[in-house]
Amino acid sequence: MTFKARKIDSLTGVAAAALGLAAILGFSPALAQDCPNRGDLDQMYCDADGDLVADTPSDPSQLVNPDTLVFAYTPVEDPAIYEDIWEPFIKHLEEVTGKDVQFFAVQSNSAEVEAMRSGRLHIAGFSTGPTPFAVNLAGAVPFAIMGSEDGTFGYRLQVYTRKDSGIDTMEDLKGKRIAHTSPTSNSGNLAPRALFPKLGVTPEEDYEVTYSGSHDQSMLGVVAGDYDAAPVASEVVDRMAERDLYDPEEVKIVWQSDPFPTTSYTHAHNLDPELAEKIKEAFFTFEFAGTELGEEFTGVSKFVPITYKKDWQVIRDIQEANGVEYTPQGLAKE
Repeated sequence: MTFKARKIDSLTGVAAAALGLAAILGFSPALAQDCPNRGDLDQMYCDADGDLVADTPSDPSQLVNPDTLVFAYTPVEDPAIYEDIWEPFIKHLEEVTGKDVQFFAVQSNSAEVEAMRSGRLHIAGFSTGPTPFAVNLAGAVPFAIMGSEDGTFGYRLQVYTRKDSGIDTMEDLKGKRIAHTSPTSNSGNLAPRALFPKLGVTPEEDYEVTYSGSHDQSMLGVVAGDYDAAPVASEVVDRMAERDLYDPEEVKIVWQSDPFPTTSYTHAHNLDPELAEKIKEAFFTFEFAGTELGEEFTGVSKFVPITYKKDWQVIRDIQEANGVEYTPQGLAKE
């Protein structure tokens, strides 16, 4: 078996129209009539057991058991670096499942969600904020997260500014140019909009919001002076510091939150159950120590089990406070 890398192109044209072609993607009126509970899930899926994720199809003919599994990690600033970092895990995944595995370097959250929805992606790591879109629009089933030896996990929302910016409190952000990452990002946009008003500053009303595109770009923009400050995910800026992408002595933290969940690792809802269990086995038996993955993600030592219903509750609450709807139109706004 060989490790291969390809790229999933970003969505082009009108994303809402592409995602709305339910007939092409397998939706049938009978499915809508037979489903006793759907919740926020797209009409392509059903949630009869109430766990908030798409049920595995009961019809064996609808199950997928491909010879080659496709795996993608959430969009990052330099996909080529992460392609190499994930190679030890990819090889382990191949050994446990007995399948060839291709790594896809996705260019956007929208492209990653669309790839799983259309059946081109079988296993994926989705960023915190986009995870509910992946669950509801693409049938993603979150089952793992990177954690420490004792099973704890999470990251913090941190607000960074330059040490010489004159910004010392959250209220000092008023009248400033602040970088958010993207509309669907949890720590980069939705959490600030839900949490900051209680801290005395309301995005858009009290300061100008500029979307940078990613946590990396937000942080680099703060360092360069392009932005006065930025809310970013602690795990991202920590990794950037370890790679010497910025000098920690030039910046400071104005405020930080309690922990949020990190990237969710998911499989497509329609995988053959035996294959899905093999995939989970590969995640939960992978040893980070001594691998490039372990060196990159410091502070974690293994994948730990999670459930979307429990562990993404705080994220769904934040998104609800922001009026987010898990629809193709909502995803297209990204």
